[in-house]
Amino acid sequence: MTDSYDVVVVGSGGGALTAAYLAQKHGLRTVVLEKTRYVGGTSAYSGGACWLPGSEVQQRASIADSTASARTYLDAILENPDAAKIEAFLAEAPRLVAELEADDAFTFEWLPFPEYYDAPGRVSSGRSIQPTNIKRADLPADVAALVRPPVELDRAGLPGRNTLSGGQSLIARLLLAFTRDGGTVLTGHSVEELVTDEGRVTGVVAHVEAGETTIYGTRGVVIASGGFEHNPEWRTRYGVPGDATWSMAPEGTNMGEPIAAAVAVGAATDLLDQGWFCPGLEHPDGHGSFTLGFRSGVIVNASGQRYANECLPYDRFGREMAKSADRIPSWFVFDSREGGRLPAIAMPEGDPEAHLAAGTWVRADSLAELAATLSLPRLEETVERFNGFCETGLDEDFGRGTDEYDTFFAGGDGPNKALVGVTHAPFFAARFVLSDLGTKGGLVTDVAGRVQRTGGGSIDGLYATSNAAASVVGAIYPGPGAPLGTAMVFGSLAVQDMLSE
Repeated sequence: MTDSYDVVVVGSGGGALTAAYLAQKHGLRTVVLEKTRYVGGTSAYSGGACWLPGSEVQQRASIADSTASARTYLDAILENPDAAKIEAFLAEAPRLVAELEADDAFTFEWLPFPEYYDAPGRVSSGRSIQPTNIKRADLPADVAALVRPPVELDRAGLPGRNTLSGGQSLIARLLLAFTRDGGTVLTGHSVEELVTDEGRVTGVVAHVEAGETTIYGTRGVVIASGGFEHNPEWRTRYGVPGDATWSMAPEGTNMGEPIAAAVAVGAATDLLDQGWFCPGLEHPDGHGSFTLGFRSGVIVNASGQRYANECLPYDRFGREMAKSADRIPSWFVFDSREGGRLPAIAMPEGDPEAHLAAGTWVRADSLAELAATLSLPRLEETVERFNGFCETGLDEDFGRGTDEYDTFFAGGDGPNKALVGVTHAPFFAARFVLSDLGTKGGLVTDVAGRVQRTGGGSIDGLYATSNAAASVVGAIYPGPGAPLGTAMVFGSLAVQDMLSE
């Protein structure tokens, strides 16, 4: 089977659907190819935050954001960035938001969520924006049926909610606008090969239930799939910390086939050892849950010692976990002040009794019993020292509670609201692993999202964004919505390049 379009977009997350919507809007007949039955990938699981500095949305909220301050912030935190690509991102971000909001399908708002580094240019309470909620009943039935449910429902095989928020709203709105304008979505299409003609990429070969199909993209192919976080062999080969089972990516996704297809035609790659990391609550089935916002308790290594500020932004804490083998797994030790529930935000948390029955959580009447059960010889002294910090309000070891991110989720009533003691029996320990929101290494691209050859120059007709591309921010995670914001911008820039031909 064969078919032909102007543009083929591989993947269906925020970056993919932004590119697809803009291409279709500007008159390019476009098809989205999704490997699974649902649209949205890991983007649909996300909070929907978009790190898109300098837009009218931040101006409406009267926050201290600007393109200049974002540039200052990135200059302070990034490690050897591609300056031209950073400038392209900063210039395009506000323009893209304006173009999206000019369409009735899109409305964005600013919600407070601190950025991840205390550095010049940081905006107090954050500069990220996100789409407003949308009702399932306000969507065409075929669009609503395609949106991947939130993670806690998707993992249980349940349908989505009646109100779509965060990443679900973003995916629903993009899908609504794309299909309204005549765009085509094909699910169950796994792209594993690119078609070329005299060095130019002209289409893809997709595996479908009935065999293979060739789909041509006469103006370009945009690889905007996830990374390779579910590929154990690649993770080992490239040294990505963590485990495929612990990744947050939906089941059956992100094995890296589109990246491999591009490499087969000469594409260069970079940052293949990198991911968007996070501490992950381990579940009885072995999966991990993205966890943030620790309100009390301590995280300890195999000897029962703290090794970092538990309230660090999740990627930064994940990187602390990755520094030593005795930190994976870690144990999150907390007390019963919240009735035996996890004093943190885990997506999903699961049932505490099921955790206790499986041994992913342990309960004990005393810290001594908990330490003995888990063979954590330093646990009692660690907790005693931490409880002392809670009384004084100063974490002398790791400075917990000294940054606005630390206190954003906190609610303690002591001298430092991020320092809440472990004092109320019974006591609990939850097993934590190193999870990720996806890998962030992949195809090397230029300022227009064009995929680069290993020997230099661009591969005609081939573009990349999202986690299939090497991230413009490198090993750093600047703030909430950086994966989505950068993916959307370079999807937009890729379409602009196609339109300029």
